Amino acid sequence: MNIDKTQPLEYSTEQGRLNILGFWIFIGAEVMLFATLFASYFTLVDRTGNGPSGSDIFEITPVLIETLVLLTSSFTIGLGVHAMRIGNKKAMMSFFAITLVLGAAFLGVEIYEFVHYVHVGAGLQVSAFTSILLTTLGTHGLHVTFGLFWGIMILMQVKKRGLTPQTANKSFIFSLYWHFLDVVWIFIFSFVYLKGMM
Repeated sequence: MNIDKTQPLEYSTEQGRLNILGFWIFIGAEVMLFATLFASYFTLVDRTGNGPSGSDIFEITPVLIETLVLLTSSFTIGLGVHAMRIGNKKAMMSFFAITLVLGAAFLGVEIYEFVHYVHVGAGLQVSAFTSILLTTLGTHGLHVTFGLFWGIMILMQVKKRGLTPQTANKSFIFSLYWHFLDVVWIFIFSFVYLKGMM
């Protein structure tokens, strides 16, 4: 295996570069998934039937907490990648672990939100609006849940094998995935919550 010492560790092998390219293609497919969900949401947002609208059920406090927690997690994973690039395994693992704790906190608030929605009569089958709202939020939440398990597996590999071109590549790809989830959340925050509260 040829290692290019002029590149960051995650890009140092041809396989690593191909893996990152392949993941960007996967992100493209994920963009299409969320674009479809957003298009469906904008089509169905006013179809509330006898159920509540966004302005009836949205609460700003949990949404702001979710946003702050997720944006902070994007910052900590960036610090983790920086630590990885300078070869500081302990700091890298610490920042990745903080990211996962923040991700779990985000999920906790989101679960609270779902319970609140159902409690106030905004269940999955109440209207087209509640159906697409819960589907969109749930799809993002499932992606975060998957990310938590993936992140734990990466931490276990780095702990066991150290920082190698392979573990660095996997860690970097995971950071791309996490940043992608944050970008999707910014769209949800702006166009679902803020617009829905007006």
